[in-house]
Amino acid sequence: MDINRVFVIVLDSYGIGHAPDAADFGDEGANTLGTIRRSPRYCTPNLEKLGLFCIDGVEPSENQPPLAGSYGRLTEASLGKDTTIGHWEIAGIISKKPLPVYPKGFPQEILDKLTEATGRGILCNMPYSGTEVIAKYGEEHMKTGKLIVYTSADSVLQIAAHEEIVPLETLYEYCHKAREIMTGEHGVGRIIARPFIGQPGNFTRTPHRHDYSLQPPAPTMLDALVESGLDTLGVGKIFDIFAGKNIQKTVSIENNVDGMEKTLAFQKEDFHGLCFVNLVDFDMVYGHRNDIDGYANAATVFDGQLGQFMAAMRGDDALIITADHGCDPGYPGTDHTRECTPVLVYGAGIKAGVNLGTGRTFANIGATVLDMLGVKGDIQGESFYGRLK
Repeated sequence: MDINRVFVIVLDSYGIGHAPDAADFGDEGANTLGTIRRSPRYCTPNLEKLGLFCIDGVEPSENQPPLAGSYGRLTEASLGKDTTIGHWEIAGIISKKPLPVYPKGFPQEILDKLTEATGRGILCNMPYSGTEVIAKYGEEHMKTGKLIVYTSADSVLQIAAHEEIVPLETLYEYCHKAREIMTGEHGVGRIIARPFIGQPGNFTRTPHRHDYSLQPPAPTMLDALVESGLDTLGVGKIFDIFAGKNIQKTVSIENNVDGMEKTLAFQKEDFHGLCFVNLVDFDMVYGHRNDIDGYANAATVFDGQLGQFMAAMRGDDALIITADHGCDPGYPGTDHTRECTPVLVYGAGIKAGVNLGTGRTFANIGATVLDMLGVKGDIQGESFYGRLK
């Protein structure tokens, strides 16, 4: 049976156990799935039917249901463990040079350029939790109009501003300017607008976050699909992660639930190509905040919507579920963790019960998507579709 539509759903940070090189990243022993499975709020029967607990290295289920899908795990070949690098690799780019990070803050030359470009002073300039940084600097920002500029363990420059002090469109324009500044040796993966509201002691980040990514440095599966005349749809952060390159139709989302509702809506449309989905709450709302029960509950809620999606799939559909890195909410610290990621494959034209083993790169997904849709592309990775026919 020919496959005409492929849905790739990225469960942002849903790692399944530390990668072979995790010690090089300070993440030995990290296991996002292992941590959330211990929560009483974790229940994912549909992921189990697809083979999540049958993957090599994952603790088996005591009551494994009959398998409806095939399964495996992937290791990251790129030198990074962030969203941009992970998604680029899924799409066929292996990044051998890590993107720059700033554990001591940005150099003065960058701050001077930001001040000149925005006309505003700078607060913070350190790695910080997003909620903690507005709690500490929000009041001073409101009094002075200075921008809260901070980073994290990832390759990011983030600008937080109160929506009543800096209107959204102005903040977005500042981030555009920051993107132009942060190039070359300072070419961070993302510039992120982080608007918030509220009063001192009760600040809240709004859902109006916006990411400004680098252009992918090499061809991706998206380029190959568009060049072949096929459709590319993005849900959530996908458009931002790829700087809009060859994403023909995109929808933003409020949260994971909304993301799956938008995906279910795309499922009803008659397109030929790829629907690429990112569900960021696992990472942003729960992983980085060490919220084990929240992460587990989010997995349970997603699993219910996954059941709806699987039931509505057409005979010429294929579904691939994966992740872009780990963010173990039970591991010390709040940063991403270097982990293997799951690959679960399902569809009427897909064999069930095939153990795909351990792939050497996330790029195997991109190669498989192109193979499923009969497209040739100049990307890295090896297709596993031949084992599933």
